[in-house]
Amino acid sequence: MSRGARRAGAGQGAAVAVQLLVTLSFLPSVVEAQVTGVLDDCLCDIDSIDNFNTFKIFPKIKKLQERDYFRYYKSKIPVGIKAGSSNKYSKVANNTKELEDCEQANKLGAINSTLSNQSKEAFIDWARYDDSQDHFCELDDERSPAAQYVDLLLNPERYTGYKGSSAWRVWNSIYEENCFKPRSVYRPLNPLAPSRGESFYTWLEGLCLEKRVFYKLISGLHASINLHLCANYLLEETWGKPSWGPNMKEFKRRFDPVETKGEGPRRLKNLYFLYLIELRALSKVAPYFERSIVDLYTGNGEEDANTKTLLLNIFQDTKSFPMHFDEKSMFAGDKKGAKSLKEEFRLHFKNISRIMDCVGCDKCRLWGKLQTQGLGTALKILFSEKEIQKLPENSPSKGFQLTRQEIVALLNAFGRLSTSIRELQNFKVLLQHSR
Repeated sequence: MSRGARRAGAGQGAAVAVQLLVTLSFLPSVVEAQVTGVLDDCLCDIDSIDNFNTFKIFPKIKKLQERDYFRYYKSKIPVGIKAGSSNKYSKVANNTKELEDCEQANKLGAINSTLSNQSKEAFIDWARYDDSQDHFCELDDERSPAAQYVDLLLNPERYTGYKGSSAWRVWNSIYEENCFKPRSVYRPLNPLAPSRGESFYTWLEGLCLEKRVFYKLISGLHASINLHLCANYLLEETWGKPSWGPNMKEFKRRFDPVETKGEGPRRLKNLYFLYLIELRALSKVAPYFERSIVDLYTGNGEEDANTKTLLLNIFQDTKSFPMHFDEKSMFAGDKKGAKSLKEEFRLHFKNISRIMDCVGCDKCRLWGKLQTQGLGTALKILFSEKEIQKLPENSPSKGFQLTRQEIVALLNAFGRLSTSIRELQNFKVLLQHSR
């Protein structure tokens, strides 16, 4: 049984088990027959990723996310939501009446901003330390007065009740405005849109590798977020205490090949593709962190050293993976065209981040923003291989630098992908136990 189901408590375990057994019959076609084999645009098979993630990555990345350096993420409350700004995304992504009508979304989606006085004092020290470092990249909104640290362990990514047309509009804006497509294509890019068919993928496969990759990354991110919601769903509430666990009916609605007309397995394969991309980025950025000048500062020398040791150990594991995605196949054309396409990638991700800023659910916005920034940081790494290789051992480099925020987002975003794939393995275990 999954971690979420175990937390339901002994008294509720039987009810949860009955629900799982009733709805598990669809799973063989999803996790066994459909999501197997070699992924498109790379030479890696899904079983190898499953085994590598389960036995090497997941246990360690889970421990890393519990460390003080990685458990706190700076998040800004967007003015577009709170002050009624004319930001077009806040209007498109949210419907005030819908949010007011959804009491559950407001309750479950609220951010737990509880922080100890000791933590608040530590953050001042962190800021003083970070400000003393040489930065050579844009800090975006990290220094905004509206940005505050959030304890990610107190705000797990799970079902919040934020759904329906509001959530659909957010993803529709992300797909339609940022994924590449020929001008002749008028059908919606959003995989949740109705009336999709195989003809949709005919033009997708006709795009260049870079543009196909971009679509798969967004689709994979979407699938990962949906998996987290399905795996940590509000099953019932007893005496005011919620019970969380896997919701098979919701999982089937989003990923079953019959209910999704073949879309579900494609979404899950794109999740694996995204995992490979971020895994490759971690293996490439290892030299940056292996330098003695780089520390993961929290003010506790012993803990900081242990955190860095664990991080470097994870990097060693990522380097040992034998079937990495070959990013050198991307942007391999003429230099002018490649540079222009890279810039398009960067601007599109920046735009997606702005859309995430306008999600009406606080907790959804927090995790959407973090995972988008994590993916953007991964791409920044893949685009900076030469600069990383030239880094001096004992001094900062003007060619490549990562902020605390980028580091926290990068590792937590990959941790979310690792968790998503682990949750799929939990579904397989549940299926075997039901036979």
